[in-house]
Amino acid sequence: MESPKNSLIPSFLYSSSSSPRSFLLDQVLNSNSNAAFEKSPSPAPRSSPTSMISRKNFLIASPTEPGKGIEMYSPAFYAACTFGGILSCGLTHMTVTPLDLVKCNMQIDPAKYRSISSGFGILLKEQGVKGFFRGWVPTLLGYSAQGACKFGFYEYFKKTYSDLAGPEYTAKYKTLIYLAGSASAEIIADIALCPFEAVKVRVQTQPGFARGMSDGFPKFIKSEGYGGLYKGLAPLWGRQIPYTMMKFASFETIVEMIYKYAIPNPKSECSKGLQLGVSFAGGYVAGVFCAIVSHPADNLVSFLNNAKGATVGDAVKKIGMVGLFTRGLPLRIVMIGTLTGAQWGLYDAFKVFVGLPTTGGVAPAPAIAATEAKA
Repeated sequence: MESPKNSLIPSFLYSSSSSPRSFLLDQVLNSNSNAAFEKSPSPAPRSSPTSMISRKNFLIASPTEPGKGIEMYSPAFYAACTFGGILSCGLTHMTVTPLDLVKCNMQIDPAKYRSISSGFGILLKEQGVKGFFRGWVPTLLGYSAQGACKFGFYEYFKKTYSDLAGPEYTAKYKTLIYLAGSASAEIIADIALCPFEAVKVRVQTQPGFARGMSDGFPKFIKSEGYGGLYKGLAPLWGRQIPYTMMKFASFETIVEMIYKYAIPNPKSECSKGLQLGVSFAGGYVAGVFCAIVSHPADNLVSFLNNAKGATVGDAVKKIGMVGLFTRGLPLRIVMIGTLTGAQWGLYDAFKVFVGLPTTGGVAPAPAIAATEAKA
């Protein structure tokens, strides 16, 4: 028998349900599973490869769940994921509105807003404390709509593409499934976000243009027409599709690696608190990668939505190629890292609340079977 691998996580966080600390934490975060713990104080036996292969939904195995509540891949499941996306994206983006405001102004007027600290100082002096939350309404509405489509359609497309590929190819090319599912979902999500993003940037970077969403929307339409609301759609796709592909694929991979290398016990034996901690950590690391990949397009979106009649060529000429990759990047790394970690934490917390498993961390069943067959 092999000796257990060393853990990078304190042992009390991944102890079985018989541990008082873990049991208490599970009572708080997963009350739906208390009955199961009371009936059986010892850890549930791990599923055999044969039983896992026979499951219809092989992509997201759920050994930690008692099989009650929302059925996986049912309409209620996708509705829950959609609502979880609204909470995770809408609330987090609204919370970091001050950071986003400084970032947008640094991108539009770098001569005035030279650094993060000076940017906050200038905004505080010119607009007061209220100025830091300028544009929070279009931010909340736009990113709530985007989050609903992003997470809801990701789960749908991931399941659809997995079924098309079949168990063997899904296990072999799971990263491609994550990439394709997230890209497909983001195309739809950005159509919902784009009008709100256009108004948000105009309100944040042009003081006096409008107080917020209610008067900003009609003023923008009067100035640019309805087509102007989607003027930045192509750059938005250029920013958000690579961002989301990196966000979901890297998150799924990082979480699987954490459970494989950093935690000695299977995910089924980890407390819900630890699982949500893994979700946040995996999301933060994924967010750093997301910020770097999508930053040039983020500069383009800010420039095009701020300047009437501007083109991509105008943006490149004024900002420069180096500026596209570096202007405002440190602040965006901090913002997106925190944002993405919080989004995954909130999303999985809501899934746990309604009785669903957290995202990632379990390899597809065919991969498990193949590994054990070689042993």
